[in-house]
Amino acid sequence: MSTPPDRFEVSQRFFFDAAHTLERHIETEGSRRIHGHTYHATVCATGPRDPQTGMVIDIGELRLQIESLRARLDHHFLDDVMGTEPATLENLCRFIRQALQPHVPGLCAVIVERQALGDRCELRWSR
Repeated sequence: MSTPPDRFEVSQRFFFDAAHTLERHIETEGSRRIHGHTYHATVCATGPRDPQTGMVIDIGELRLQIESLRARLDHHFLDDVMGTEPATLENLCRFIRQALQPHVPGLCAVIVERQALGDRCELRWSR
């Protein structure tokens, strides 16, 4: 009986501060006005450990890709950032996935949180 190959999951966290508006049926007054949050995001990549490098992905490369994405979000009005309308946690997860997936082999999950409010959304998919 052979042992299945090990699969590892590595992750990197980052944060950004951004503002948005939101049309909704509850808490409407505060949501419709421009307001901001500090968002904490985690991106995860999975795969086997490369026998030459010992890594699933070079964390330095992952950080470079995240920094490029972070520059598009940090201190921006999310309503103006293409692909995030409306700027819900779910749409932010999707936006981050679409931005990073072409550049991050093994990307398998994106988590976005507003820790001050206790809100969290997790997007996972199979590889």
